[in-house]
Amino acid sequence: MKLSKICEKIKYECLQGSMDAEVRDIIYDSRKIAKETMFVCMVGAVTDGHKYIPDAVEKGASVIVVERDEEAAQIPDTITVLKVESARYALALMSAALFDYPAEKLITIGLTGTKGKTTTTYMIKNVLEAAGKKVGLIGTIGVMIGDEKIPSKNTTPESYELHRMFASMVEAGCEYAVMEVSSQGLKMDRTAGIMFDYGVFTNLSPDHIGPNEHASFEEYLECKSMLFRQCKIGILNADDEHSEAVAANHTCEIHSFGVEDNNEKTFLGKPLDLVAADLGFIKENGKLGMHFHVKGCMDCEARVHIPGRFSVYNSLVTMLVCHLAGISDQAILDGLNKVQVKGRVEMLPVSKDYYLIIDYAHNEVSTRSVLTTLMEYHPKRLICVYGGGGNRSKLRRYDMGEVTGEMADLCVLTCDNPRDEEIRDINNDIKVGLAKSNGKYIEIDDRKEAIAYCMVNAQPGDMIVLLGKGHEDYQEIRGVKYHFDEREAVAEILEEIKEGKRVRTV
Repeated sequence: MKLSKICEKIKYECLQGSMDAEVRDIIYDSRKIAKETMFVCMVGAVTDGHKYIPDAVEKGASVIVVERDEEAAQIPDTITVLKVESARYALALMSAALFDYPAEKLITIGLTGTKGKTTTTYMIKNVLEAAGKKVGLIGTIGVMIGDEKIPSKNTTPESYELHRMFASMVEAGCEYAVMEVSSQGLKMDRTAGIMFDYGVFTNLSPDHIGPNEHASFEEYLECKSMLFRQCKIGILNADDEHSEAVAANHTCEIHSFGVEDNNEKTFLGKPLDLVAADLGFIKENGKLGMHFHVKGCMDCEARVHIPGRFSVYNSLVTMLVCHLAGISDQAILDGLNKVQVKGRVEMLPVSKDYYLIIDYAHNEVSTRSVLTTLMEYHPKRLICVYGGGGNRSKLRRYDMGEVTGEMADLCVLTCDNPRDEEIRDINNDIKVGLAKSNGKYIEIDDRKEAIAYCMVNAQPGDMIVLLGKGHEDYQEIRGVKYHFDEREAVAEILEEIKEGKRVRTV
């Protein structure tokens, strides 16, 4: 593609060379530079791309994009040099051009917020697919394009990868792209230039505040609000105290949702579009969930087999997005009734007598949240199976021990991703927290055996929650990732119980 075409939507100064230069690809990682590629010198928290200009020259880059005039002096005049104000912003717009603006060929749905993004993107994807639509997804768990799953390093990938993924979705015949839009992604211009069809705000609480993320809560909020200046339709949780601040200076059409209380709610002076009322808990045949009535743009009874009040909010987002996208109410309700999200309060149907749940929670906040949710269903016993990540903060282990000791009837300490540490050393740290809350525990290093112990000895009404692995299908030990999927382990244990190979031990 000609350089002039790639740069058609950015502001730049051509310091030397020709805009007729041919560019085969855009590179921002110096290790991937090849002949006839454009190298974009991005300035990051760890390194400055300008210091790799000699590599770009040596490897035959045809174009180099810089942010500083003085950097051009070391570049031969056979190479075209462009100067831009922000290399990150330019990368986003040039990447869109390189892949022929694939986001414009999809119905794009972007979700931002502190909690609920991953679960809700999957809920929307599942409901749209149940209605016969082909959907791509980008987020924390990875990227899904049709049946293909691709690992992802960031919740919101770098802009070049993002547009490459959109292009793959278009090629695969996807109609929709649903993605998590992190505050970091917005701050770092990874989504710059994209006009989302729908932008969603779930909720906001202090998180990601620190030297390498956001300088303050105010900056964190401001980054979230950017989504509502780059979407056509904004959908916000009216029950969150920060929603009006997030919506400030919006340039989109606004819709809102919430849960009914005794007062008639409004958002930005307008009635809410969708309201849930008469919330109730589903607890039947080894499944947990919520049922509720919705009124507003939809008027019906809804059921979702994901436990907890938060799942009502996630359902409202799903219902409102899909309704506005033209999906029939019945298709939405049918899809919602069947939806399950891998590793996020995921129910495994193992028995009508007890409940088995998989969740990704691996810190104090997320663990307290999931255990609080499960306690609302009044289990006979709440049993937690978990370990801790190696090469990580010991404080997280102390906190996990303390909260599980406080809330669970029994903790079964086992292996998570020990990495370069010993399992027993990690679990000894967890026991420091357990001691603070006088928590009852046992230790079984082998995770499958720990799960089997709980299943074999389960009592009617028990809830067994497997914490920390969630969607992961591996255990990382001494630098090696070994395949381990809790769903497969549970299926094997059930078969072993059926064959009489496992019997009660207590």
